[in-house]
Amino acid sequence: MAARGLTTIRSGYGPEETMNRFEAEVRARGLIAFAHIDHAAAAAAVGLPLRPTELLVFGNASGGTPLMELVQTTGIDLPLKALVWQDASGITWLSYNDPTWIAKRHGLHSEIEATIRILTTALTQMAKSATKSR
Repeated sequence: MAARGLTTIRSGYGPEETMNRFEAEVRARGLIAFAHIDHAAAAAAVGLPLRPTELLVFGNASGGTPLMELVQTTGIDLPLKALVWQDASGITWLSYNDPTWIAKRHGLHSEIEATIRILTTALTQMAKSATKSR
């Protein structure tokens, strides 16, 4: 069962290449990659197994601040995050929170529709570019 508000796309690439491609898309759009967390490496460091699982935290203040000005708790979901992970059968996936879900979660409505539409379009394009093999 899919988590509510989570968009997950199958990748035509392995985990490392998917993350590299997604991060390149983030940077190409002038966004900042604030953090890159390798959960599998952290697990291995304490002797625990975990299939490839990496998180990228990204965004920019001009996009997120207006949302936090309206409802500060939006900051728990911002900056945006993308998770690249590999399932038990070796398939790589890219997951991210749907901006519409984030807005609804924090009670943001029509006043930010244009911003949400822009975020959704950008995330969709970046995810497709990172996951679709040519």
